[in-house]
Formats: sequence, C-alpha cells, structure tokens
Amino acid sequence: MSAPTPTSALVRPFTVSIPDAEIDDLKQRLARTRWPDPETVGDWSQGVRVENARSLVEYWERDYDWRRFESDLRRFPQFLTEVDGLDIHFLHVRSENPGAMPLILTHGWPGSIVEFLKLIGPLTDPVRHGGDAADSFDVVVPSLPGFGFSQKPARTGWTVERVAGAWAELMKRLGYTRWAAQGGDWGAVVTTVLGAMRPEGLLGIHLNTQYAFPARVPETLSPEERHAVDTLALYMGDLGGSNHLQGTKPETVGFALADSPAGQAAWIYEKFQSKTDNQGLAEDALSRDDMLDAISLHWFTNSAASSGRIYWENRSRTFAGPKLTLPVAVTVFPKDVPRLPRSWIEDAYSDLIHYGEADRGGHFAALEQPGILVEEIRTGLRGLRS
Repeated sequence: MSAPTPTSALVRPFTVSIPDAEIDDLKQRLARTRWPDPETVGDWSQGVRVENARSLVEYWERDYDWRRFESDLRRFPQFLTEVDGLDIHFLHVRSENPGAMPLILTHGWPGSIVEFLKLIGPLTDPVRHGGDAADSFDVVVPSLPGFGFSQKPARTGWTVERVAGAWAELMKRLGYTRWAAQGGDWGAVVTTVLGAMRPEGLLGIHLNTQYAFPARVPETLSPEERHAVDTLALYMGDLGGSNHLQGTKPETVGFALADSPAGQAAWIYEKFQSKTDNQGLAEDALSRDDMLDAISLHWFTNSAASSGRIYWENRSRTFAGPKLTLPVAVTVFPKDVPRLPRSWIEDAYSDLIHYGEADRGGHFAALEQPGILVEEIRTGLRGLRS
C-alpha cells in the first residue's frame, strides 16, 4: 500500500523556524499581562480561574521551551502543497515496513498537528513500540485550513466538505491508491464526510468522536441514550461558550486574542480543563508542556480568528451525521462530551467493523491517551488490510 516518495513540484519541503524576535516578543507580552479580577465563585462555572491561568502563563513565560518543541517537530518530514487554491501544511512519515497502510489523521479545535506527534512513532514503527509489524501505517497529518502552518483562507467557503475533498486530493497526490482516515472533534467531522463521499481509494475510517445522533431523538430513551442527550445539552450549554462565539463572531474572538498571549492561553486552557478526563484540573490529564505546545502553535501562527472560523463555516451542522455504509471503526472514551450509546452508533454505521470502549480518556483522546488510541486504531483498522 505504500507509495514512492513524491517528486511532484506540487509538494514542497517545509521547515518550522520561529525567529528569536517572536519568542522574545511573546515573553515580553506575557510579562506585561494585565490580569482580570478573580472570579466570584469557587469553581470553573464562570470560565477559567485566574489563579490557575496565572500559574500556566507564568510557566509559559519563565520555563517553557519552544525550541525544545520546535526541535521535536522538525524530526518529522513536513511539506506544503497547494490544494484548491490554498497551501496545506502536512507531516508525512513513512513506515519502513512493507505493506504499511496509508492513514490520514485529522485534528480538531483547539487541536493541531501537536496532538498526533506521540502517535506517529507507534503507528509507523509498531515493533519498536511493542506492536506487530503487520500493523504498520504510513502517516499523513495535515493542518486544517487556517490552523498552524496551513494557509489562512481569504474567502469564505472552506466547509468540512471542501476540506474532505482537499484531503482526498492530497492522498492522491502522494500516490496512495488504498488508504484509511481517522479523526476526533472537527477531525471526526471531516473524516465522517470523507466516509460519506467515499473517494476512490478510501478503505474505511476510525472515529474517536461519533456524529451519530438520530435525526429525531426518540421520546422514550434508555439510560445510555438519556446520558447522550444530557451530555449534548452540556456541550451546547455550559461548555459551549467558545463554540458559540467562534460560530457567530470569530473575528471578534481573533481581535481579543491576537494581541494577548495570556488571553490565547486562557481560551484554550479552559477547553482542556472542561473536556479532558481529569480530577478537576486539565493538568491531571495533560502536562503543561503538552498544553503550551498547542497554545504556542496557535500564538506563533496568529490563528485565533482563522482557526475559529471552522465553527462559522459549518455553523449549521449538528451531531446527527450522515448514515455511513463503508467500514467504520469507533472508540468511545468515557469522559467524552457528548458520549453516544452503542445503539445509535450501530444504527448510523451499517458496516461497524470495530466498537471499542476505552477505560479512561476524554474528548482529546490523542493528547490524553495516545497509547490507548494507537491500539484502538491498530485493532479497528486491521480488517481493512486483507
């Protein structure tokens, strides 16, 4: 299933290199942060807690090492290619094992290529990471339009359908004729749309977020179905502040965050806190460096507005996704929000080749539990290799 290294002039090498002046500017801005008054409650119900955000921001200013992360990132081959008028940045790491299955991994918001870095080694070289060579993958990790080092759209129209079409073209351009796709959050929306489109060569998909609510929710619900409805209400209600603002006023959000790294940190930190499997703090699930790698990438690429527009471009979408007939593997993480019941997943995906339930993890599975997700991807997509 592997293809030779592309020689097309359409694919250009890319190297991450943030100037020292931008790192110095970041630290100066962090040192001058003007802090808001503390919240008037003892929990996170008003949003990010000033004490916690201040601790994270002070670590970002004094101890965080962007050059460490940049060095880690530069270990992976990276490229740019223009698709549908837009430069798309992507990692492309080939397995040395014959018969590796090509796999495109798609992130969501506030995600980026950062969330998949710990998956690349185990997926491309499973033997070195305690697995079987037969489960090898070639891995392609694109940055969504307007995210990271991908170009920012200057015009409207970059819906998830358009992104899915660009991904199909990318895999074709890389020479792959048989491949699979995986995603969570918005990455799962793109991957679901790919599954509905069924472009030539797509064998099947794996989802760790399932868009499988029935178009009309039944009046009588099982306990699992009631939990799904309740967690969707939580997602759309108390946890949906950033989603609502980015779906209606992404440029206003961009103005608020483009000049304030502390604001950018708080915006993303609160999302990590509210949707990870933690004991009250995001730090229970993610290291500060993992969070700040993601936050720093948003900051240095000035992508608060451009990444937030994915909500605006797709604001009419719901959790009732299309019925899929191609092979679908899913993994449900216990603290995901919303969490769907197996009955609805089976109804939406008629060729469900794998259903897995993780024993821990939340919405950001690739960042929180990379080992579990790797094993689920291996298991879930194994049947596509025959």
